[in-house]
Amino acid sequence: MNTPEFDAEALYAQLEQQVKTGLAAAGPIAIVGIYSGGAWLAERLAKSLGVTDLGYVDVSFYRDDYAEKGLHPEVKTSQISFDVNGATILLVDDVLYTGRTTRAAINTLFDYGRPAKIMLAALVDRGGRQLPVAADFVAQTCALAENSQLILQRADDGRLSLTIDHA
Repeated sequence: MNTPEFDAEALYAQLEQQVKTGLAAAGPIAIVGIYSGGAWLAERLAKSLGVTDLGYVDVSFYRDDYAEKGLHPEVKTSQISFDVNGATILLVDDVLYTGRTTRAAINTLFDYGRPAKIMLAALVDRGGRQLPVAADFVAQTCALAENSQLILQRADDGRLSLTIDHA
């Protein structure tokens, strides 16, 4: 299998353009990022789109494989300061893989209220779905070995990089 190369900044620019085009007629939206990579992307998208309703979710305790994976060492508190009821929400994650993180994030959102609509944006879709989840906006689709992980990192200056970790 050829290992794909990733330019996270170029992928972000593609994703931003897709979201701008796709949401042009959507009316007011709120953006919610999934910690941590999705939160970084959500912050940039909110700034670029002029969206003030910005929130973050940590899905650690909502994952159905929590017992298997254990607790991530950097558990964050979900922060949603806007009314979720009736809102159109763009849920943002860095990598879409099995769909379990997305499901957990949606469960978290429903603890805050009942949104009118939830759309999903992901920087990379690597396939391998275990749940019927699809992104509305995605910058790149690729296939990776099952034992590989895509890791989004953010430098001190805010620049993004995406690397493959072969476990």
